[in-house]
Amino acid sequence: MKPILVSGIKPEGPLHIGNFLGSLKNFVELQNSGKYDCYFFIADLHSLTEEFDLKQKHNQILELVAEYLAAGLDPKKSVIFLQSAVPAHSELMWLLTTITPEGELRRMTQYKDKVVIKKLDANTGLLMYPILMAADILLYDAKFVPVGDDQVQHIELTRTLARKFNSKFGKTFIEPQPILTEVSRVMSLDEPKKKMSKSRPAGCLFIDDSPEVIRKKIMSATTDSGKDVKYAPEEKPGISNLILLYGGISGDTTREIERRFAGASYAEFKKSLAEEVVKTLAPFQKKKKKFMKKDGSTSRTIAAGNKKANAAASKKLLEVKKKIGLFS
Repeated sequence: MKPILVSGIKPEGPLHIGNFLGSLKNFVELQNSGKYDCYFFIADLHSLTEEFDLKQKHNQILELVAEYLAAGLDPKKSVIFLQSAVPAHSELMWLLTTITPEGELRRMTQYKDKVVIKKLDANTGLLMYPILMAADILLYDAKFVPVGDDQVQHIELTRTLARKFNSKFGKTFIEPQPILTEVSRVMSLDEPKKKMSKSRPAGCLFIDDSPEVIRKKIMSATTDSGKDVKYAPEEKPGISNLILLYGGISGDTTREIERRFAGASYAEFKKSLAEEVVKTLAPFQKKKKKFMKKDGSTSRTIAAGNKKANAAASKKLLEVKKKIGLFS
């Protein structure tokens, strides 16, 4: 029996190249490795913790499903479903809150960054976000969770809650392990010391960008003093970020890239990078348009995936309820 792998993406509008490399491309490689039983969901409940346009939410969900399919996720190989269509996610979340100390949630880096550092008026959902994430994972007995390095702390909390529940009520949950991608964090093109974000469009390379826009953004990306195409994150954050991006797209190692562009100018390197990105995204963009045009295609994929996910999640939730003495 293959180990189970679970992960999801929030439907919050256009994805950028960091999402493509760190999530979509990685999801497909994990699926096609044949090593796992994969569950990939649309994290629509998680997306509600941020401000959103009510008129756009439904389309964002369908668009993300189309992006899953265009990237290469196959409903015959993976379960693709909506988080909100599986009630067990919310119910298990509530049960897990009863064993989660409030202090554990308030020390989460992402929460502190928004509430303590940025002084945002966060909703309670943002505080509870890590518990819902734990429920997303534990419901399916997931052994592995592909995540970016900014989510590792949440995986550790999930492991802590699994241990705590198991100790209190008996062996029930598997403690999941994170799977980090080699390009776990792509930095902004114009400020390479900051993470790439759609909130900063000037430094963000969106996967729907046209070839012309891609070339323009990459050619104007911030580099560093000197002229060597060399990976040195502390000394040369700009060119190092572009080298990581090149490696993520091409599959080449940093050393291979350094050797290939030894003696080349930054402009020559950027031009080559831009063409690699254009070549990689072109078939994806074409397939995405195709899936978006297919009447009912994405909806049917979601419906089939929801059914499979509900069957697995309901079975696990029933086990949990019995362990804690609830009637079902």
